[in-house]
Amino acid sequence: MNAKKIIYDKANELGFFSCGFSKAQFLEEEAPRLEDWLTHNYHGKMGYMANHFDKRLDPRLLVDGAKTIVSLLFNYFPETKQNADAPKIAKYAYGEDYHFVIKDKLNELLNFLREKVGAINGRVFVDSAPVMDKAWAKKSGLGWIGKNTNLIQPRMGSFFFIAELIIDLKIEPDGPMKDYCGTCTRCIDSCPTEAIVQPYVVDGSKCISYLTIELKDQLIPQEFSGKMDQWMFGCDICQDVCPWNRFSKATHEKRFKPNPLLLEMKTNEWHELNEEVFNQLFKLSAVKRTKFDGLKRNIEFLK
Repeated sequence: MNAKKIIYDKANELGFFSCGFSKAQFLEEEAPRLEDWLTHNYHGKMGYMANHFDKRLDPRLLVDGAKTIVSLLFNYFPETKQNADAPKIAKYAYGEDYHFVIKDKLNELLNFLREKVGAINGRVFVDSAPVMDKAWAKKSGLGWIGKNTNLIQPRMGSFFFIAELIIDLKIEPDGPMKDYCGTCTRCIDSCPTEAIVQPYVVDGSKCISYLTIELKDQLIPQEFSGKMDQWMFGCDICQDVCPWNRFSKATHEKRFKPNPLLLEMKTNEWHELNEEVFNQLFKLSAVKRTKFDGLKRNIEFLK
């Protein structure tokens, strides 16, 4: 049977809106870029980004006999947004933690493929291992990497999750897509912390998402005071201003539906947040990564 069609059809049934294939091999173009990015310390205190350098560039070190990377996109754009005056949470974290939602779907896809094709060695990935997901999605023709370093898909924008199956089944690869950013610099011009230091290069240590999620220090550096644009968890600025996101459509995934209370909460309620309400709001959410104390730190910094 045609493995490519089997994967396409099942992925579509599971809610993935785009799927592409690339050959599992060493990422020669990305290697010097990654080394340069790390040398400039753009990863800040994300020490894990410097780990597993070889595995990050060669998926064959993650899955024995790997021949194909299957890249998949899953929409998370919400139908409704938070109270406009309240401290903000990145849209991807409105609903249930995507690691659980997407991984469930990937495992179902891999098991289905094994049923149809036979014994396959493979692993599923969704932002949980040293895999350069945007690079593989680009190679698979699912979009291009924009000046804000997000993958942009011309029919849907960039509000989606990227996931992979790495398998030892040989499948005809797809080709890359042209870059359609053109002369636009809206993402660069709109970043309040100037984290996009040049087109296609982000200093992660200046990114609001890094400061509010990855940075575990007791205090956010004072140099960013007044520059957070009311973001308390993550940041969507460079996506919100991207012209391609005018094509974003609301997700149909029920597990990404936000808690109504989350959308309705006002500024004073966020500042009065206690641990009990935090646990109620974010029971299954990616926001739990910051823990209660981390989110309170972020909210206090916005004053």
